[in-house]
Amino acid sequence: MTSFSATAPLNYRSSTLLDLSDQTIRNAMATGALQPIATDSTLLIEGELSFSVRWVSSLALKDRARVLQVTQRRPEFNPFLPPEPALTVARLGETHLVVLNKFPVIDHHLLIVTRAFEAQTAALTRADFRALATVLAAHGGLGFYNGGPIAGASQVHKHLQWVPAAGLPGGAGFAAFSRALRPAQGGKASPVRVNTELPWRHAFVSLARVDWHDLDAAADALQASFATACAAVSLPPDADPMPPYNLLASRDWLLVVPRRCERWQDISVNSLGYAGSLFVRDKNQIERLRAEGPLAVLTAVGFPR
Repeated sequence: MTSFSATAPLNYRSSTLLDLSDQTIRNAMATGALQPIATDSTLLIEGELSFSVRWVSSLALKDRARVLQVTQRRPEFNPFLPPEPALTVARLGETHLVVLNKFPVIDHHLLIVTRAFEAQTAALTRADFRALATVLAAHGGLGFYNGGPIAGASQVHKHLQWVPAAGLPGGAGFAAFSRALRPAQGGKASPVRVNTELPWRHAFVSLARVDWHDLDAAADALQASFATACAAVSLPPDADPMPPYNLLASRDWLLVVPRRCERWQDISVNSLGYAGSLFVRDKNQIERLRAEGPLAVLTAVGFPR
């Protein structure tokens, strides 16, 4: 197999990123730099929607310490300046790196990190959208961004994230949420769509016409679609700092959800909650989620539509 360097530029139109990721994962697992969190999972069904809920496996109690390490924020600690060499996969141009999530719940969970410090609450730039477009163009899957701690960000250094389609819940997830979309109040001429089954404020914009072979055009389309979605939910797309929000994007749809708090009770929610994927620490939390209903929980940390 070809030997790759994490400092070499990524070949955007090949399987290089996942090849690099696989190699980096093997090496990081061997040295202990990568510490996956073993989980069990179940589906919660509400109406026509299903939600995948993961919790720390009872067979891996030592992972609870890892969960605490992830969820207890330390403002003085920046793991991305610089990132651990053993976790660094590749560079994306002059502005971003691809880094493994040190404590992944989903296989091949990648972080798209700015090489110089930028705040997680800062506005997304065209360079950010080009980096995201690069990964979506090559591998599909789901890109997402937690806009600040209230939106579920655990680090203050700007980082987008990506998970492969295989890591998303079957029968649930982003694709299910983007079915049965309707025109927003602007009418059929508006590019903004909403799902009336989702009771929280949100805005979808179609990416179906994006030419993913042209990365500059794809970056422009992502940035313009983001601005359109932000306007629909009364968010300024270029404020500094930005109000808290979650951004999710596949090759088909871009979604923006404004946020008002990080947690429902003691359960933290990030962007993946709005793709039908929730994470809890134990079964007691799952039963409370079941009793309340995932739709009500996601509305509580967002805004009612």
